[in-house]
Amino acid sequence: MSTFQAPKGTYDLIPPDSATYLAVREALSAPLRNSGYGYIETPGFEDVALFARGVGESTDIVSKEMYAFETKGGDKLALRPEGTASVLRAALEANLHKGGNLPVKLWYSGSYYRYERPQKGRYRHFSQVGAEAVGTEDPALDAELIILADQAYRALGLRRFRILLNSLGDKECRPVYREALQGFLRDLDLDEETRRRVEINPLRVLDDKRSEVQKQLTGAPMLRDYLCDACKAYHDEVRALLTAAGVAYEDDEKLVRGLDYYTRTTFEFVHDGLGSQSAVGGGGRYDGLSEMIGGPALPSVGWALGVDRTVLALEAEGVTLDIPATTSVYAVPLGEEARRVLFGLVTELRKAGVATDFAFGGRGLKGAMKSANRSGARYTVVAGERDLAEGNVQLKDMESGEQQAVAVGDLVAVVQGKLA
Repeated sequence: MSTFQAPKGTYDLIPPDSATYLAVREALSAPLRNSGYGYIETPGFEDVALFARGVGESTDIVSKEMYAFETKGGDKLALRPEGTASVLRAALEANLHKGGNLPVKLWYSGSYYRYERPQKGRYRHFSQVGAEAVGTEDPALDAELIILADQAYRALGLRRFRILLNSLGDKECRPVYREALQGFLRDLDLDEETRRRVEINPLRVLDDKRSEVQKQLTGAPMLRDYLCDACKAYHDEVRALLTAAGVAYEDDEKLVRGLDYYTRTTFEFVHDGLGSQSAVGGGGRYDGLSEMIGGPALPSVGWALGVDRTVLALEAEGVTLDIPATTSVYAVPLGEEARRVLFGLVTELRKAGVATDFAFGGRGLKGAMKSANRSGARYTVVAGERDLAEGNVQLKDMESGEQQAVAVGDLVAVVQGKLA
């Protein structure tokens, strides 16, 4: 047992399970790469004020969950708790919006950090794949992102997820609703912290998961009744485009994303097989975020999909991904001369693009063949002194058990032909 363990609320990704996580990341990003989104990578930490301004000081993420620290030089930084603010900051810093080709379409994959109470599906270190379309106000863009996420989940084999959809209005109509909601909430029996939230960001009270709060929200004013004509038309167009694309969704009038920057379209992907942590991803439009962090007006929309929770959703549905073996050929030398010759052949096979491994450590035939079996290799190359004296190696098909002698100089071509 090691002296050290992974910090509480975190986990290690190790083979073979890590292959599933890599496959999920690949599947979640594949539709984006096919739709004009370019990859962006930002630092794991940022100026703490970026999140305070963008995510919102009243959110639990900023007020309770952020890993904030001060450097030796006096800089106040925070491990990134989410991706959107960082990506938009990077796009603004690089002036991507001035390139004349809007929207700027970006996707990312990385680790994020929140100090939360650890439980299944909620970790202090977690992984997401995200997408942001910056600089354009268009309901087709909102619909595109929802459709791409739907495609990604379906490509993985998931079927029991639902898409929840709502509109949060804009700077014209939301203040009117905000005032009406505050009037309703002030009359409820709420704890001091929730009362403070009523004054700062009352919409987030609707997202409170506690039953004692939810019971009191019956009869609360609904945002749909306060949407201006422009927001209604925008939302109706998003809904129409999704319907035309055959993407099913559910209108959820209480859906409020937990970050302050969302406007108009907001959506969440939930999976009923995950218990209380049912959200596997979500996002929405954030037309005012650029201005919040000191940039120009850049209407934008995006989402983030949880890799960890997507893996849990696959497990809940009993979906096993078809992940190819990491090794196609396993070389087993018998004797010192064979070690030198086969090691050279392993290098040649790898240069030719064949995934190949080697029986290191001078093990005997029995132990080496056990390792070959565990590797999942389709073929094993075995050579001893007699084989090499004849200029051959033995190529064994691990599925059929058939074995054939192959000339040393022909091995790469023969293996490539069999794997083609």
